[in-house]
Amino acid sequence: MALVGLCLWVVLAAGLQAVLTARQSWPAAYGLMALGAPLLVWLWLSAGPGWAALGLAAMALILRWPLRYFGRWLTRMIR
Repeated sequence: MALVGLCLWVVLAAGLQAVLTARQSWPAAYGLMALGAPLLVWLWLSAGPGWAALGLAAMALILRWPLRYFGRWLTRMIR
């Protein structure tokens, strides 16, 4: 069931990407992150760490710009 949830998350993300403008995409990304975190925990508990890593990779591919900005922010904070 968790794999179905991951597939629905990917379909939702793709649909939002097709419909939203650039200004609307950041709030949508925050919402996808808020849905994705518990989904990854559920995936880990029900299907195992391999599937959770695959789900994390899929989410990282979709949310690549927020991850890049987070990496830049983290780099600035470390320096």
